[in-house]
Amino acid sequence: MYAKPRLPDPVRTAAVRAVLIIALTLVLVVIAVLCSLAEVWFAFPAVLAAIACTVVATWSVLDVWITRQVWVQRHGVVSEPSSVARRGRPVSPGHLPDAGTSSSP
Repeated sequence: MYAKPRLPDPVRTAAVRAVLIIALTLVLVVIAVLCSLAEVWFAFPAVLAAIACTVVATWSVLDVWITRQVWVQRHGVVSEPSSVARRGRPVSPGHLPDAGTSSSP
C-alpha cells in the first residue's frame, strides 16, 4: 500500500553484498564457537577467520552508508510537498520589498 521507493542500483548492490558478507560472518562465528567448545584444532583458524570477516563485514556496512551518501549528493533528492503543506501567501505588487532603488541620499 505505502511502498518505499526502490533503492538506487549502486546502493542496492552494496546492500546485497553487505548482507551476504554478514551472513558468511555469522556462519564463521558459529563454526568458531562450536570448534572452540569441542576443543578441536580448527578452532584457532576459525576464530582468526571470524575476526577477519567481522572487519570485512563492518567495512561493507560502511560501504553501504557511504555509497548512499554519495548517490544522494550526486543525484539529489526529489522532494514534493505533502498534501497538508500550506502554500505561501501571495505577495501583492504593492508590498514587494525595495531592491535598493530608493532615491534617498
